[in-house]
Amino acid sequence: MGGLEKKKYERGSATNYITRNKARKKLQLSLADFRRLCILKGIYPHEPKHKKKVNKGSTAARTFYLLKDIKFLLHEPIVSKFREYKVFVRKLRKAYGKSEWNTVERLKDNKPGYRLDHIVKERYPTFIDAVRDLDDALSMCFLFATFPRTGKCHVQTIQLCRRLTVEFLNYVIASRALRKVFLSIKGIYYQAEVMGQLVTWIAPYAFAHNHPTDVDYRVMATFTEFYTTLLGFVNFRLYQSLNLHYPPKIEGQAAVELKPEEGEPYALDSESYMEKLSALSASLARVVAPNPEDEAEVDDFPVEGESTEQEEARQKEQEALEKQKKLFEGLRFFLNREVPREPLAFVIRCFGGKVSWDKSVCIGATFDVTDPAITHQIVDRPNIEKQVIGRYYVQPQWVFDSVNARLCLPVADYFVGVLLPPHLSPFVAEKDGDYIPPEKIKLLALQRGEEPEEEREEEEEEEDATEGSEVEEDSDEDDESQLKKMEAQRSQGKNLPVKVTAGKVLKEDKQRLVQEQLSEEKRLAIMMMKKREKYLYQKIMFGKKRKIREANKLAEKRKAHDAVAKSEKKKNKKARCE
Repeated sequence: MGGLEKKKYERGSATNYITRNKARKKLQLSLADFRRLCILKGIYPHEPKHKKKVNKGSTAARTFYLLKDIKFLLHEPIVSKFREYKVFVRKLRKAYGKSEWNTVERLKDNKPGYRLDHIVKERYPTFIDAVRDLDDALSMCFLFATFPRTGKCHVQTIQLCRRLTVEFLNYVIASRALRKVFLSIKGIYYQAEVMGQLVTWIAPYAFAHNHPTDVDYRVMATFTEFYTTLLGFVNFRLYQSLNLHYPPKIEGQAAVELKPEEGEPYALDSESYMEKLSALSASLARVVAPNPEDEAEVDDFPVEGESTEQEEARQKEQEALEKQKKLFEGLRFFLNREVPREPLAFVIRCFGGKVSWDKSVCIGATFDVTDPAITHQIVDRPNIEKQVIGRYYVQPQWVFDSVNARLCLPVADYFVGVLLPPHLSPFVAEKDGDYIPPEKIKLLALQRGEEPEEEREEEEEEEDATEGSEVEEDSDEDDESQLKKMEAQRSQGKNLPVKVTAGKVLKEDKQRLVQEQLSEEKRLAIMMMKKREKYLYQKIMFGKKRKIREANKLAEKRKAHDAVAKSEKKKNKKARCE
């Protein structure tokens, strides 16, 4: 009985993958163009499950792509644009070689280009999909916006990233969408709630440092090329949702334009206007001015399948959120020239505060340092010579810590020259058994509206010190009077009264009995385990116990450190009193 001979590597998983070189030849593209195309289309290499089978018995290191992904790229319009650009470069080189300058100019005027709009729409079918994938786009654009003009990447790309990031920051301010801030070694982490989605990005510090040279800027630039297109789309839709002008216009200057005969560009394109916008001190103009009477209250319907407790918790969270949005309302901040202006201005404006700085630092200052209405002055110097009465002089960390705590923290811990408390990450949520720093415990107590334990202990100590002497005197007097009475009764021959107390019934602790029963059941279950399962269980339990031990060690270390600090504090107090 005849049949087709089954050949090796011609069926199954071997036919689902294709090597990078074969994929390149199939698309007729150079390696650089192939990489660019894959980045723009969101196609990445895949590691086959049976690599030897896919590699036709070879163990050589090869990069594999899914065959269906490569077939998907065959019909991409950008591929033809890449080929057109190749032809353009060849013609331009030829014209330069022949010194045909008219041809060079003509070719430069007709330089082929391409748009990525269709790819953005293809990769993100809905607007919420684009918002969910905004983290990397924002981080990359904020990074490129800080790049110096060294020739590593195009100046136009740097300017575009700066414009798009400033637009996004202004939207976050207008919508009061910021939720968390964290200053790390890498940069400043921000988290905002955009259209119900939490978007987290990192903005580098504005230091004049040298950028690394061992990084492939071409790959980064390709990612940025796609991300700038995506961010442009997203910004447009976000501004529309808040009824704001796009491109953004500053309130009061929306209709101001320079005359064309003066030879100047319109205000929106000028550098001074861009600087005013990036100062983050002015409000944005709306397409139609909002009318408070037209704003209707939104009905709050209970979520299906939600219990009353869950509903109450959700309402409390919503109230806390609304309160957080108005955290700095009514406060006026003045920033000294030594503090980082942009992050502080952005955070303060996001929570309703008014902010200004010295006119010589940056454009867009709204009030002067002599303004009597200033409530807080942000300073990062060890001391200040002239201080205004009725104004708090605090270090920049107070702003960020207050935002994360969702309340204005006591300013005494952040005064000028004071050793700052640790800056805790708002992104860390401690689980059971984890070590919780005392500062976090104190913060949680403040959030609950309770008095922190440290302050309570100090008050109790003071009360004990003042009342201790009185209590001792009273107790001495009581003891003496009782002894005198007893002696008088003995001398008169009276028998001392014998007290008979009723016996107490020992109650069974049901909770303890249940606990003992459960522990016994657990012990038996462990005994009945298979050898492999028992080994895994013991491994997990060892890890848990180690974690608890480490947390206890840290707690003990901290306790010892605090005890030493407390004793030193007391010594200093005594020394000052003496």
